[in-house]
Amino acid sequence: MKKVLAILAVLAVFIGALIYVGKSRGAGSGAAGGPAPAGSGAGDRVVPVTTAVTERRDVPVLVEGLGNVTPLMTVTVRPQVDGRLERVFFKEGDNVKKGEALAQIDPRPFLIQLHQGEAALARDTANWENSRKNLERYSNLLEGRLVAPQQVDDQRASTVQLEAATKADQATIESARLNLDYARIVSPIDGVTGVRLIDPGNIVKAADSMGIVTVTQLDPIAVIFTLPQDELPRVQRAMSQGKLVVDALARDGGEPLGSGTLELIDNQVNAQTATIRLKAQFPNPARAFWPSQFVKARLHLETRKNALVVPAAAVQRGPKGSFVYVVAADKTTNPKPVEVASIEGENAIVQTGLEAGDVVVTEGQNQLKPGAKVNPRTAPPVGSSSRPGRPSSAPKDGAREEAQQSKP
Repeated sequence: MKKVLAILAVLAVFIGALIYVGKSRGAGSGAAGGPAPAGSGAGDRVVPVTTAVTERRDVPVLVEGLGNVTPLMTVTVRPQVDGRLERVFFKEGDNVKKGEALAQIDPRPFLIQLHQGEAALARDTANWENSRKNLERYSNLLEGRLVAPQQVDDQRASTVQLEAATKADQATIESARLNLDYARIVSPIDGVTGVRLIDPGNIVKAADSMGIVTVTQLDPIAVIFTLPQDELPRVQRAMSQGKLVVDALARDGGEPLGSGTLELIDNQVNAQTATIRLKAQFPNPARAFWPSQFVKARLHLETRKNALVVPAAAVQRGPKGSFVYVVAADKTTNPKPVEVASIEGENAIVQTGLEAGDVVVTEGQNQLKPGAKVNPRTAPPVGSSSRPGRPSSAPKDGAREEAQQSKP
């Protein structure tokens, strides 16, 4: 029995070896001499790509920075005299005009001071008039030597003192009137009131630091944003040509908030961040801007007239520099070296290497080689996106550059 089992095992191994050898021979003959499937060669494959047409048009040169909204003026309204806060005339969030009454402090103590000053002025004015007339009489008598000179001098000194007393009374009256004005608290600017900081009935003092309310000017309003210090020379040159337009957008770069003008460049560079601050002013009638809001600011430096433009995605980087794949009339594509003047957001301004009307590949370049056949699909028009970015002198896509090291 054991011999039979051994013989069966040997036969099974022998049959398996024969089957393996037969399959190997069949596969070898197919690889070496069998016909290859039609169209299986890499050179015959049609590559689907996205293309765009090079065109000449005006291109705005923009720089973009993150900033925040800052009021042109913010005033904390504080009392300038001591007293009891009788009334508050505003509601929180009200629009107020310069000079509009906001609150009233009890005016009666200052009215009393005013009346006392007026009374003192009347008394001292009467005494001064009487003393002046006596001085005239004594002066006439002195000419006839009927009075001593000393008496005339004493009368003159008394007259001068009474005149000074009337001036002091006048100053007391002016002070009382000023305190009465201060007792009626008014808005120092046009703006919007914030949260009320104190309620009527409380005693307020001029030394209080808290104040009654904060008034903030919202129209016009300012945006302070930062740019890399490397952009400073370009901004200065553009600013020397006239006012520069600044567009403000929501923090994500989507919703436009408004357009304004660049007002100033800060007088120093931030040494820790190597950035420079700029300030722009915006009209804000619809309250699209709000204090401390973060926004994206786009500064228009210039407009390049009749520039040759391709999508920035079309520009590749290789060992010999920048190039693009150009699609010929027979739907074959070949790389063509180009010189890029700058990248403006999703647009590349080409200095040399292309002509208007050239069809370039914008997607699918990683599957291409010289002479490859393509199935082009037209991309959206150049510059259809509304999101420009920071200009640069050449593409800065490190991943793209690394992938294209083997390309011309």
